[in-house]
Amino acid sequence: MHAVPQDSFIPFPLAHGLLADMKDDTFSTQLWAWSEDRLKLPAGATHIGYVYDGTVTLEHAAGEFKLRGGMYFSAPGEAVVHGSGRGIAISRLGYNGFFQVGGPVEARGRLKYIDGCTDSLLIPPVMMGDACFNLLFFPPGIDQTQHTHPSMRVGMVIRGHGECVTPTEIIPLIPGRVFVIRAEGPHSFRTTDSEMSVVAYHPDSDFGPTHEAHPMINRTMVNGLSARLIDEIRTK
Repeated sequence: MHAVPQDSFIPFPLAHGLLADMKDDTFSTQLWAWSEDRLKLPAGATHIGYVYDGTVTLEHAAGEFKLRGGMYFSAPGEAVVHGSGRGIAISRLGYNGFFQVGGPVEARGRLKYIDGCTDSLLIPPVMMGDACFNLLFFPPGIDQTQHTHPSMRVGMVIRGHGECVTPTEIIPLIPGRVFVIRAEGPHSFRTTDSEMSVVAYHPDSDFGPTHEAHPMINRTMVNGLSARLIDEIRTK
């Protein structure tokens, strides 16, 4: 078990067990990894996981699910991962997300991101403010603008290679590299002759459905008027 130092970018090996305990963060989070061994994930959290390679079994109250490399999951409550594969699980403590399994991830993101990169929202927030999980794609020859995030990021390089540049160092990025970027930590990603793909956890979001605005209520029409607008009028 390791506390996270105050550097912008903190790399971790893909070693079995608890890699980083960030319970004291504004968004209480733990970072786990499994490596061809059994890993039990505790109750009281939603676990967002990614299978890096091999084949694993996810045991959960919802059932048993066989997952292979490139697949991901969201599992609220106690869960167990075991099998011949390796991967990571990020536990958002005190958060009750949906159970879901997805993937394998696509080669590139579907949404524009800064400086010619792309992103896909793999696990969206259930409601605005909730955690989410993303795929980031960096083409060859990318030299990102230095930037920060208002909350931590936890990620893993899943394909290709590149570098992370901070004000104090340059960290090589290779497949299987796990990392934490602390809140407000300046950094950028850089590639040369190789593309690079990264999965990234955000503990919070400024996007997502609300009670007042979501597709079902927005697209429910009463006499040609969205039910969302009717509710707004009634509350004025």
